[in-house]
Amino acid sequence: MKKAKIYYARMDEFYRKEEKYIQLQKFEHIGNVDWQVIKPNKKYIWLTNGLEDEFDNFIPIGNKETKTKKGEAIDCIFQIFSTGVHSSRDAWVYNFDFNQLSINIQQTIDDYNEQVIKWKQKNNQSVKIDDFIIYDDAQISWSSTLKKHLNRGTLNKYDPEKIRDSLYRPFCNQFVYFDEILNDRRGQFSLIFPTPETEAENRIICLPGIGNRQAFCSFISRFMISMDFAFEKAQCFPFYTYDEDGTNRRENITDWALKQFRTHYQDETITKWDIFHYTYAVLHHPQYRDRYAANLKRELPRIPFTPEFCPFVEAGKRLTEIHIHYEKQPEYRLKHLENKDLPIDWRVEKMRLSKDKTQLKYNDFLTLTNIPLNG
Repeated sequence: MKKAKIYYARMDEFYRKEEKYIQLQKFEHIGNVDWQVIKPNKKYIWLTNGLEDEFDNFIPIGNKETKTKKGEAIDCIFQIFSTGVHSSRDAWVYNFDFNQLSINIQQTIDDYNEQVIKWKQKNNQSVKIDDFIIYDDAQISWSSTLKKHLNRGTLNKYDPEKIRDSLYRPFCNQFVYFDEILNDRRGQFSLIFPTPETEAENRIICLPGIGNRQAFCSFISRFMISMDFAFEKAQCFPFYTYDEDGTNRRENITDWALKQFRTHYQDETITKWDIFHYTYAVLHHPQYRDRYAANLKRELPRIPFTPEFCPFVEAGKRLTEIHIHYEKQPEYRLKHLENKDLPIDWRVEKMRLSKDKTQLKYNDFLTLTNIPLNG
């Protein structure tokens, strides 16, 4: 049987739709296109431009196969990892104000339970849920998971203990109602931050998920984060995991990874916290991000062995301190440029960073300048 060939042609990735149409109109015949024959690599990836083969030799930060195993995982640094909390109803389950969130949740639960009771009274299989539900965004946002709870007749009950701290966006804490019914998908956070007490000791490294279309970045948190935290399909790698009641604390970095690092660096004093901080530092290194940018869009990070271990550990510790306790860090003084032709205005709707990233437009009245290029 004759093997097929795949021909590929591309335009500038920053072209708009109209610009692509213009370029296509220039070709009178398909044979005039500058085609390229492409072949998949061993992972069956066809578009391999920018991918670095050496990336495959590094240690995976985690993988789906090992995180589901009950025994000790191998071939990865973290055994368990989780997506961020996907609520499907952020406007209801998140709030800056504890009391207001409590009011919102109690009203939402009342509205939901009312629908459950009416659904039970119908007790008619010929009625479809989508025809039964009243879609009123002022009351509740219906998702596929919430519809399943409705179909089962599952009533909900307000519990103030379920209001937890959350990092909704970078450097932006909000309260979240962490509930198995009102949150569409909670990931593994019932095992990562099962109680408020675990927030004092546990840490999670947060990364973009596979297919993230934004630039790669990484953050650390001592609270659960949202699915759309700062990038697409946020993935979280904790240092500790627990049972759902907060007991049975376990280190989430594998013994296999610890052995690999101790063997490579010939140092039996290396700890799992060292590996955690080392990993966080590597993920922030500019050369790592630039060189493996294409790989980091295709798969979860893999961590290389750098020439020196300890400097990265110390850098990771410092980054952790800055990012966890950012409100306690010394203030970097920026220069304020005020538009004297306008009245004083501190209201902001959407801040914008200048192209050279040295200025931040707060609003038409105020611009903040003197931002360091590597800051």
